[in-house]
Amino acid sequence: MSEKEQKMNDDANVENVEAQTAEEAVKQADEELDTAQDAVQEDIAALLVEAQTEAEKHKDLALRVQADMENLRRRTRLDVESAHKYALEKFVNALLPAMDSMEMGIDAASKEEATIESIREGVEMTFKQMLDVLQEFSVERVNPTGEKFDPTLHEALTMIPSPDHESNTVVDTIQKGYTLNERLVRAARVIVAQ
Repeated sequence: MSEKEQKMNDDANVENVEAQTAEEAVKQADEELDTAQDAVQEDIAALLVEAQTEAEKHKDLALRVQADMENLRRRTRLDVESAHKYALEKFVNALLPAMDSMEMGIDAASKEEATIESIREGVEMTFKQMLDVLQEFSVERVNPTGEKFDPTLHEALTMIPSPDHESNTVVDTIQKGYTLNERLVRAARVIVAQ
């Protein structure tokens, strides 16, 4: 073999080796690409499972919060209904002793030994009890006799000439008025000086 042939042979061998090395490099690159793609697919699958788990947790939490809100609405509605239904319970309990006193007074008045004075005294005590109960619940009496006429608190039944009173002054109170927490419940019915 001549030197030329040898050189060609060596060049061919180098090309074969280079081709094999290139093929191996491509093969290795393909394997690395496949490995990377598999890793990416596994990461994507893991992220998807994690996201689905997180979504389930949030859905469960949202359902629990919704149920809690519904229970709170129901309890609040029942509390409000109960408050409306039994709002006067404290007032009634405070009023019952006065009612008992009235009943005892009626029984005492029907006895033979009852006198007008003892009946009057019993009625006055019961009336005082009633006024105390009303005052306990912020109910105030409006008795404007001698005061200036106030149309927001008084209802004028009539006007009379009165030299003893200033014009627009309440001469007499026919029926006392009442306020609850400073809000008018019933106007006082009055006679006013002209």
